[in-house]
Amino acid sequence: MTLHQFPLPAAPSDRTRSLAVVIVTYNSGDAIGGLLDTLADGLEGVGNVDVVIADNASADRSVAIAKAHPARPRVVQTGWNGGYAAGINAALATVSRYADVLILNPDIRLSRGSVARLVARLRHAHIGVVVPRILHEDGTLVHSLRREPSLRTAWADAVLGAKLGARLDRGECICDPQFYEAPGFFDWASGAALAVSAEARIRVGAWDESFFLYSEEVDYQRRVREAGYFIAYAPDTDIVHIGGDYQRNAKLYAILTGNRIRDYGRHHARFATAMFRLAVLTGELLRSLGGSRVHWAGVKAALSRPPEHSMRRPSLGKVVGA
Repeated sequence: MTLHQFPLPAAPSDRTRSLAVVIVTYNSGDAIGGLLDTLADGLEGVGNVDVVIADNASADRSVAIAKAHPARPRVVQTGWNGGYAAGINAALATVSRYADVLILNPDIRLSRGSVARLVARLRHAHIGVVVPRILHEDGTLVHSLRREPSLRTAWADAVLGAKLGARLDRGECICDPQFYEAPGFFDWASGAALAVSAEARIRVGAWDESFFLYSEEVDYQRRVREAGYFIAYAPDTDIVHIGGDYQRNAKLYAILTGNRIRDYGRHHARFATAMFRLAVLTGELLRSLGGSRVHWAGVKAALSRPPEHSMRRPSLGKVVGA
């Protein structure tokens, strides 16, 4: 899919439909309070909001903090850690199927009026997902926009590195600042904060729980595009993401690396998948030479995860709301 960058028509101002804000927690006690503290400002101008937290059996005080917070979110306790997609599905099962949805990581911080600006774009019939401009805590830009994974992007990232590959218009990450200055349509974006229209939810169905963590947003946004909707970027909506755990946590990075290969393998032939795996492995090997424990975990994940051409996505039913 090509990248399109052009102004979007003005969105209708009427916000009569309901909005469900979905947050998935797992041992998120250090983060969830900060997000809930920003909800009132972030939701300014938005009425009929249902805030739902799906907790994946946290062992810390995540649930207690959420229940005691003045924002008074509904807490759905899943009873197990089924992963990020499973948490989203558990929350969505409790909301109206006709509600738009804003999905947030617990380490997101909202700015005043940001949600109204974001969900206004969902009123356009062909837009299924809207993503904000994401900033680091220090105010610098997070490169959250992405290209569809391909052999070209994988080898560019492996040989050139993600940042140089992106600057040369070859990598999966879109790092050119000009793409973050104006509205546009993209292949996919970070799942840390994204708004999904009710129509797209009904057409696309549930999130794929087989990924557990990472690549579920790649899969979901691909299915949104296949259903005939666009992924829109809204640069007038600033949201802060603390994030970055996978860059320091070898276990999380191994899951991310393995799921990149799994996702690609579900949509490409064996030889192409082998070349994609080799690209990922090459990149991780090069970056592990300095002794990086995280990238060495990526090497092992690239070697140990079998291709999944024979693995079918589980039957994903439509979201059934209240």
